[in-house]
Amino acid sequence: MDNLKGGLLMVLAMLGFAIEDMFIKLLAGSLSVGAILVVLGLGGGVVFGALGLARGDRLWSRDLLHPMVLLRNGCEVLGTVGFVTAIALTPISSASAILQAIPLFVTAGAALFLGETVGWRRWVAVAVGFLGVLLILRPGLDAFEPASLFALQGAVFLAGRDLATRGVPPSVTSLQLSTYAFLVIVPTGAAVVAFTDQTFDVPHGGALVLAGLCVLTGVLAYYTIVAATRVGEVSFVSPFRYSRLVFALIVGVFVFGERPDVFVLAGSAIVVASGLYSFLRESRRRASLP
Repeated sequence: MDNLKGGLLMVLAMLGFAIEDMFIKLLAGSLSVGAILVVLGLGGGVVFGALGLARGDRLWSRDLLHPMVLLRNGCEVLGTVGFVTAIALTPISSASAILQAIPLFVTAGAALFLGETVGWRRWVAVAVGFLGVLLILRPGLDAFEPASLFALQGAVFLAGRDLATRGVPPSVTSLQLSTYAFLVIVPTGAAVVAFTDQTFDVPHGGALVLAGLCVLTGVLAYYTIVAATRVGEVSFVSPFRYSRLVFALIVGVFVFGERPDVFVLAGSAIVVASGLYSFLRESRRRASLP
């Protein structure tokens, strides 16, 4: 029963993230990418900082200067910049489809950089999943959208964030990590505005409402995903992360009028199937350990 609750919470979290992505794309109609990053970073940092203080966490700790924390924040910045840019410039359905390759990048990175054992079957799943990403991107063909590479940037560095998180000292709480991961996005967004031809417009009216809803749904989705992993077994609830793609396709079609072609749909199916198979193999491997 706990696993079913965990799975349902994970689906709700993915729905929340899909709605957050929708708000980001709607904001892109009135704000530049740099301005969106500043708003999201400031809003998320304030909310998570307040939640941390309410729970008794300190806002500052020397452990936040630990190399793995700094590496995690760096990956968070590059991953968020990539994905937000991809959402703003490309169809939300294809950007979300590429993002589903994160678990495959984590598997490959864990083997290459952390020395984890990955069997040949999981390596095949990783390779097939990457082929699915290439099918979505279609580099070298007329349908290739160069801005889609920002989604690939997001997937690679958000996977790096997940890998770096494993080396974060236990004394650093999740709320402290989340607070500073959001806050470092603020100067990043300002730098994007300063060093490109983008402008910074303070959100007002409808844009301000969208920004508030975006931060709210993101925070709620974050808490729901934490609850999901605490209620159910991680090996059971993790595959439900792929429901985000379903919600993204629905949002893309019905809100933005997107029409994903057969290559995007086929590539998405390959990425999801590869990820699910990798989850299955990892679950079996862990079950066989003494």
